[in-house]
Amino acid sequence: MSDYSRRGFLSTLALGAAATALARPALAQDYGLGQMEMKERYDSVASPIGQASSSSPTFSAYTLQATQNALQKYSEIAAQGGWPEVTGKGRLQLGSRSPDVVSLRQRLIASGDLAPSLGGSPVFDSYLDGAVKRFQSRHGILASGVVGDTSRAALAIPIDVRIKQLQMNIVRLRSMGNLGNRYIMMNIPATELEAVNNGVVEQRHSTVIGKPDRPSPILSTVVQNVNFNPYWTVPLSIIKKDLIPLMQKEPSYLADHHIRIFTPQGQEITPEQINWNTDEATKMRFRQDPGFGNSLGQVRINIANQYGVYMHDTPYKSVFGSDYRFDSSGCARVQDVRELVAWILQGTEYTRDRIDEVIRSGAQTTVNPVAKVPVFWAYVTAWATPEGLVEFRDDVYNKDGFASLSVVTKEEQG
Repeated sequence: MSDYSRRGFLSTLALGAAATALARPALAQDYGLGQMEMKERYDSVASPIGQASSSSPTFSAYTLQATQNALQKYSEIAAQGGWPEVTGKGRLQLGSRSPDVVSLRQRLIASGDLAPSLGGSPVFDSYLDGAVKRFQSRHGILASGVVGDTSRAALAIPIDVRIKQLQMNIVRLRSMGNLGNRYIMMNIPATELEAVNNGVVEQRHSTVIGKPDRPSPILSTVVQNVNFNPYWTVPLSIIKKDLIPLMQKEPSYLADHHIRIFTPQGQEITPEQINWNTDEATKMRFRQDPGFGNSLGQVRINIANQYGVYMHDTPYKSVFGSDYRFDSSGCARVQDVRELVAWILQGTEYTRDRIDEVIRSGAQTTVNPVAKVPVFWAYVTAWATPEGLVEFRDDVYNKDGFASLSVVTKEEQG
């Protein structure tokens, strides 16, 4: 298994992801501080990552049965010799002509993504393009049809590893039991959230969750309330890891992002009054003003928990267009969060239109749901839908028990 370890299997991808992460300030990366993208409509369109069309929740008897069926199917594939290796190292895409295309066809036929009758041709045609997109969608990779490093890494994971992954997650699916009639479930590895009512997924939202070194916790809780136009109080961990280093390099950062400093006694002070080469800043409270540039965006969903995490909006909407969305310090950013808030606040006066009005007003408003809405943050890296799609996601926090399932995903467009 060491050949597929996180440090060895995809070290070059990890370096590439790290280089991308360094392209913008750390605090902006963590909490969305940065240039607002007012003309982009990431919140009103579906994520480019393929999402399951099933209306069945991830935690349901139907999903459990489908996952058990998938395990049997994959065991049969293994008994027949597994799947072949995709040869070569270069990119493959529509129009490519290469012997490597033949091996790609055989690999996708083995996993059921391409019809057996379509094997043999060395030309990357539209049929193969559709099969690649299907495979990418099932693995949480941007469904571009381009086979680059990320897709090659996912294609190379052996069948026996996928079988172990399915076995591990069948246990997880069984352990959750009945979650109730109406609840929110976020699957951390899938970076996806489901709003479920009476056994039907009524909404799905892409999310951005904790980095591997700042993981989002597995938890079971309830929605406490919803804040509109919230302040953001910078957590101590962010002050230490991000804010102090940023201020050492960019003294105007706090002023540029409307972050105020308060002493323990509540007195506001200026950045010039702090020695940024010491830990003096950790004794202060840093609060960002409400508004479009606020790191929480315009909505925060508070959930009861010991970790200090919550779900929220973000001004940096482009993060939802990436297939690597492990980019926060533990909280969950939610795409199209206003729709989720309207779902949470059903039965109150806060309809979707009313929510927009409150946000436009700029008034800081806190609203409680009519009834407690259970919230679950879970960790499922493999499952199947009743429609027969077998889904896999990165074991980004290395919880599956063997270090072989982190495909440090990045976009393969271009």
